[in-house]
Amino acid sequence: MLDAIRWDTDLIRRYDLAGPRYTSYPTAVQFNSQVGTFDLFHALRDSRKAQRPLSLYVHVPFCANICYYCACNKVITKDRGRALPYLQRLEQEIQLIACHLDPAQTVEQLHFGGGTPTFLSHDELRQLMAHLRKHFNLLDDDSGDYGIEIDPREADWSTMGLLRELGFNRVSIGLQDLDPAVQRAVNRLQSLEETRAVIDAARTLQFRSINIDLIYGLPRQTPDNFARTVEEVINLQPDRLSVFNYAHLPERFLPQRRINSNELPTPAQKLEMLQRTIEQLTAAGYRYIGMDHFALPDDELAIAQEESTLQRNFQGYTTHGHCDLIGLGVSAISQIGDLYCQNSSDLNQYQNALASSQLATSRGLLCNADDRLRRAVIQQLICTFNLEFAQIERDFNIDFQGYFGELWPQLHDMAKDGLIELDSERITVLPAGRLLVRSVCMVFDAYLEHHNRQRFSRVI
Repeated sequence: MLDAIRWDTDLIRRYDLAGPRYTSYPTAVQFNSQVGTFDLFHALRDSRKAQRPLSLYVHVPFCANICYYCACNKVITKDRGRALPYLQRLEQEIQLIACHLDPAQTVEQLHFGGGTPTFLSHDELRQLMAHLRKHFNLLDDDSGDYGIEIDPREADWSTMGLLRELGFNRVSIGLQDLDPAVQRAVNRLQSLEETRAVIDAARTLQFRSINIDLIYGLPRQTPDNFARTVEEVINLQPDRLSVFNYAHLPERFLPQRRINSNELPTPAQKLEMLQRTIEQLTAAGYRYIGMDHFALPDDELAIAQEESTLQRNFQGYTTHGHCDLIGLGVSAISQIGDLYCQNSSDLNQYQNALASSQLATSRGLLCNADDRLRRAVIQQLICTFNLEFAQIERDFNIDFQGYFGELWPQLHDMAKDGLIELDSERITVLPAGRLLVRSVCMVFDAYLEHHNRQRFSRVI
């Protein structure tokens, strides 16, 4: 079992830098408009030839209400009819993509995100899933990981029953904070009872896994009132928890301009919130997976981390990193072999492209040999907190210390500071460095010095 993380305030203050979350390497900041549909078709052909299994991500951008903290690609509307033209174009995209793949390629993982996927009516959800099953090889024995993001204000027992009937067996529930003052400050009023009702339904209907999302650093949060939220959430006993650091970037995300910056907690208060949250969750038996994620010891993520098979992609930590990820819908990102590509983030552009029977691919990146090597290094560090040089040397036919020689002084400094243990054979991220693993990964990021760091959130 991995050692528990160790809180070191001095180390955190020195290494709490702004940087990528490494859901990919290179990161989406490197995407460019030179990548288009031809590259996507080529990658799909390679996937078909290799018979690689698939992971599907479906983006449903609509929300009935705006949450001021949100940085997702979404469309705020009370008009449920706006979903219909979008679904028509989404179904076109599904058909266009699927005809370049082999029906034998199984869909091991499926995730509906947003927005609010349950903004769709029951009939619309049925039709969309039927269309996916018609064009992709979805499993029907409940062995796949088929998840959906749930807003408890947009779901009830009948909705949960429908989702289970359609094949979903995992739910991720947005909660953020239970304090009414905080909820009013971010325009998300959601009672504990609403959340508990959805969780009770999920358990009764035998959903395999329940995840709850929390955010620390929101306006009017204090260490004490956030600790009360965490305690209530522990009582709900989710299988997984995501505890995100709120990044206030009103210049990039317009809804955040409605947040009163004077009501935001101080950096010291945010640190205390995170420290107390870690203490509470650890005491309740949760394991720190990394990058804001916690799971019970018998959860698949915790087991995969123990067995060094955990991976990371645009859907976060996953046990399906060996799959080709197909992103469907506005702004969705695909990772197929060495190709990353993203659909247009503009709803009209997305719909217009598909109305012309064209895919909406707008940008992307094709990894080169150096990208693949550094991606493997960063994946190992961020998923297992350990990097064996010999494995990398075998896989990429390099001498590790020779290839990364210019990084050795930085790594030695991190070793001296107690973030990592460094010797001639491996890097081990120590318990005091696990919260700061992004900072360790940044050392291996060849693009970072050219980035504007303000584009990224801070590590803590």
